[in-house]
Amino acid sequence: MGRRRAARDERRAREFAAFVAGAGGRLLHVATLLTAEPPQRCVVAERLLTAALAGTYARWDQLRGEDPYERTRQELAARFAHSAWRHRPPGPPGHSPLAALTPRERLVLVLRLHEGVAEEVTAATLGLPPDRVRAVCARAVATLRAPDHDRAHGSPRDQHAGAAPDSRSTEGRGP
Repeated sequence: MGRRRAARDERRAREFAAFVAGAGGRLLHVATLLTAEPPQRCVVAERLLTAALAGTYARWDQLRGEDPYERTRQELAARFAHSAWRHRPPGPPGHSPLAALTPRERLVLVLRLHEGVAEEVTAATLGLPPDRVRAVCARAVATLRAPDHDRAHGSPRDQHAGAAPDSRSTEGRGP
């Protein structure tokens, strides 16, 4: 009985190691986007991913045909949502364009646009109505597209030679 269990545990460890080798980089990128940390210093994102992977490994034998990537992404999203108040963007907002967003906006934006998760699935994962997910996503995109956001993050549009911070002309206006 001991050999059988040892063989099963060894197979489980090999399968999980192969999964992490294949999906670990993308999952780390997702965690980095969620925490809005710079890619060079993603300490919080690494901790978040490690905890999500530990949760997936603990339930590895229970997956039975379920996609381990999807399971880990759900675990990552749940852990981020549960502790989002601690995941404030580090340093000045110029480090990441997503730093201007709230944790919920980042979570919805990353799941919907980066990961391509359907609106209904995102809503079910977060426990929100689909209309709310749609509104949060639209607000996050609008925030990122706002001209004030571009100026605050040093957009190339504002770095034209001689361009003033506010390029609207004041000529022809009254005093």
